[in-house]
Amino acid sequence: MLFPLLGLDPVWKALLINREFRFAQTMIFAVKEINKSKFLLPNVTIGYRIYDNCGSTLSSMRAVMALLNGDEWTLEKSCSGQSAVSAIIGESESSSTIVLSRTTGPFKIPVISHSATCECLSSRKEYPSFFRTIASDLHQSRALAQLVKHFGWTWVGAVNSDSDYGNNGMAIFLAAAQEEGVCVEYSEKFHRAEPQKLLKVVEVIRKSTARVIVGFLAHVEMNNLLEQLSLHNITGRQFIGVEAWITADSLVTPTSFRVLGGSLGFAVQKANISGMDGFLTKDFWETEFQCEEAIDDTMAKTATCTGSQDLIKLKDYNDDVAELRYSANIYKAIYAVAHSLHNILKCSDNQGCDKTVKVTPEQVVESLKQVNFTIKNGEQVWFDGSGAATAKYEVVNWQRGSDGSIHFEPVGYYDASLPPGQMFVLRTEAIMWPGGSKELPVSVCSDSCHPGTFKVLQKGKPVCCYDCIPCTDGEISNSTDSNDCEKCPEEYWSNQNRDACVLKTVEFLSYTEVMGQVLVFFTLFGVFLTITVGILFLIHKDTPLVKANNSELSFLLLFSLTLCFLCSLTFIGRPSEWSCMLRHTAFGITFVLCISCTLGKTIVVLMAFRATLPGSNVMKWFGPAQQRVSVLAFTLIQIIICILWLTINPPFPLKNTKYDKEKIILECALGSAVGFWAVLGYIGLLALLCFVLAFLARKLPDNFNEAKCITFSMLIFCAVWITFIPAYVSSPGKFTVAVEIFAILASSYGLLLCIFAPKCFIIVFKPELNTRKHLMGKIQSE
Repeated sequence: MLFPLLGLDPVWKALLINREFRFAQTMIFAVKEINKSKFLLPNVTIGYRIYDNCGSTLSSMRAVMALLNGDEWTLEKSCSGQSAVSAIIGESESSSTIVLSRTTGPFKIPVISHSATCECLSSRKEYPSFFRTIASDLHQSRALAQLVKHFGWTWVGAVNSDSDYGNNGMAIFLAAAQEEGVCVEYSEKFHRAEPQKLLKVVEVIRKSTARVIVGFLAHVEMNNLLEQLSLHNITGRQFIGVEAWITADSLVTPTSFRVLGGSLGFAVQKANISGMDGFLTKDFWETEFQCEEAIDDTMAKTATCTGSQDLIKLKDYNDDVAELRYSANIYKAIYAVAHSLHNILKCSDNQGCDKTVKVTPEQVVESLKQVNFTIKNGEQVWFDGSGAATAKYEVVNWQRGSDGSIHFEPVGYYDASLPPGQMFVLRTEAIMWPGGSKELPVSVCSDSCHPGTFKVLQKGKPVCCYDCIPCTDGEISNSTDSNDCEKCPEEYWSNQNRDACVLKTVEFLSYTEVMGQVLVFFTLFGVFLTITVGILFLIHKDTPLVKANNSELSFLLLFSLTLCFLCSLTFIGRPSEWSCMLRHTAFGITFVLCISCTLGKTIVVLMAFRATLPGSNVMKWFGPAQQRVSVLAFTLIQIIICILWLTINPPFPLKNTKYDKEKIILECALGSAVGFWAVLGYIGLLALLCFVLAFLARKLPDNFNEAKCITFSMLIFCAVWITFIPAYVSSPGKFTVAVEIFAILASSYGLLLCIFAPKCFIIVFKPELNTRKHLMGKIQSE
C-alpha cells in the first residue's frame, strides 16, 4: 500500500544546494529503512514527493497547492477533495514554514519541520497542526543570554536576520539579556536582499566598543555578513552564534576563520545513526558523477563507478557527513509520521496493519501528539505541548586543528529537561578564543567597581555604563559592582579602603598616655606640697604666725586642698558608672569645703579688726564653734545639691560617636545639666563672696594681713573657672576632661600658694619675723 507522504524543500540556491540535497537523501534513507522494517508498518509501504521551492515563498505556495490538490499540477484543478499527502516535512526556514503552516492549517495537514525554530510557531491556536523535531528559539535565546552572562560580558552587540526567525529570536534574547543584567550597545537587523542595510550593520560593528556580537542570523544572512566583515578586515570580535549557522561547513573558507575563529554557539546535537553516513556518501557520489556501483554482470543503464572520477568537481562540497545534526531531525520526523500511521492503522507483528482504515491528516495530527518512541541510536522522540522537541543543544567552539583544518569543538551542553542547576554545563578550559588566545575576552561598558566603591549610572546611558564612586566615611562595599554602600554599625567605622568595617578607636584620658601621666604628676605633686605645708604648720603650731592665722581653719583648709588635688584622679581612666558619679560630686563637695574654710578665715580677719575697736564684742558671735558650724553649713548645702542630682538624674558613662565619627569617645554624660551647673554655680557664689570680703579687708593695719593673700587666691580661682567654662564646652573628646582637671589643679595650686606660701617662707627663711610684735606691727623699722 502506497502512501504519498512527504513534501520536502531544498530552500536555498547554489550556496546550500548540497546541504538541502543531503536532507532529501536523509528522507529517502529513512523511508527505505521503514519500508524494510518488519516491526514498523510491516505490510505498508510509504512513499514521498520532493519539491524545490527555489528559495521563493511563492514557489512554496505552489508546491503546497500541488500536494493538497492531488497528483496533477494544473491551473484547472481546484483545491478540494482528499489531500494527496498525510504529512509534510519542511521547511528549513521559519518564515517559509509559517506560510506553509498557515496554508495547510485549515486542511489540518501536519507539518513537521526539522529546523524552523521561531518561537512564534509554538502557538497551538495559530498553528494547531505544526510539529518540529527541533526546539523552539525560546530556550536558545534564553541560553544565549545565560552564556553571555556566564563569561561576564555585560556589553554586547546584537545582529539578527530581518525575518520571523531573527526578529522573534532576538526579541526573546533582548528580554532575557535585560533580566541577566546584560546591556546591548546596538541591535541591528538586515535581510539577505538588502545590501545597503548590510553595509550599515558592518559600519555599526566597526565603530562599536562591544567586543562580543550575538548573531541571531539565518545561514544566508550570516554568510553575507561574513563576506563583508572579511572584506572590511573587521576581526577580533567574539561571535556568539545560533544553531542556524554555528556548525555550517559552508561558512568555513580560507578567510572566514580570521572573523569567526573562536566563535561560540548552540548547535543541534549530533546523532550517530548507523548506515546513514555511508548511504549519503554513496548516493551523493553516484548522483554527482552519474554512475552506479557495479552489482553484478548485468549491464546497467548508467556507467559503472570506476573510482577514478575527478574529485575536483567536489571542491565546493564542504558539508561533513559526520555532522548529522539537521539530518537526524529529518530522520526523526519521518519516523514520527511512521509511528503515528502505525498507531492509526492498528498495526501488530502478527496481523500487520489494517489497510481498510481510511487515514486522514487530522488523525495523523492527533496521533503525532501521542507518539513516544526511541530511534535506533537510543534517543527518545516525542513532542511537547507546543509540538516541539526537547531543548537539547551542544555548545560548540570554532577551533583550528594542528593540521590547519577548522572544526567545531564541543565544549559543553544545554539540556532544558534537567533541573535548573544542571541545565547548562561548560568546559571553559577547552575553549579557544578569537586570535587563538586562551585568555577570556573582556566586553564591558565600564570596568568593574572594586570593593570600597559603588556604581553611579552615567546619564543617558544603559545601566552597564557607570562611574565608580568611593564610599563615604563610615560606609563600605565588600563586593564587586555594588549598587550602593552599607553603613557600618555604630561602634564600627570603615577602613581606609572602604571595604570592611573595623572597630572604632576608643578614646578616653588614660593613665598610660603622656597627658594623663603629666596630670597625675602635678596632682601628686600638689598633694605632696599640701602635706608638706601641713607638716610644717604642725611642727610650728605654737608659733605666733600659725596661731594668728586660725590654725584650726588652716588645717581644715589644707585637708580640703588635699582632697581637691586627689579628686582630679577620678577624672582619669575609663569612665564607669561609679567613677562618673564620684568625680563630679567629689569635686563639688571638696571645693565647697575648701572655699568655706577660706571664707571662714576671711570673716575671722574682718571680725578680728572689729574686735580691736573700743566697746566691740563681735568675736563672741564668730568664735571657733561658729566657724565650724559655718563651714559645715556651707558644705552641707552642696551635699544636698549633689544628693538631689544623683537621685534625680545622675551622671553616667556615655559612648559619644557624634563628635568624631572615627572614634568612640568614652565620657561621662552630665545626666542633669541643671545639677552640674548648680554645683558649679554654688562654688562660684561662695568664691565671689569670699573674694568681695577679702577685698574689703585687704588694707587692714597688720604687718601680715591674711586678707591680701586670700584676695589674690580668689582672684586666681575666679579667673580660672571663668575661663574654664568656654574651654570646657569647646574642647573635644578627652581634652574636655583634661581642661576640667587643669582647672581643678590650677585653682588648687592658686589657693595653696597664695595663702600658704608667704607663711611658709617666714617660718622657714625668716623665723625672726615670726613674733607677736612683728605681726601686730609694733616693731619699728631701723
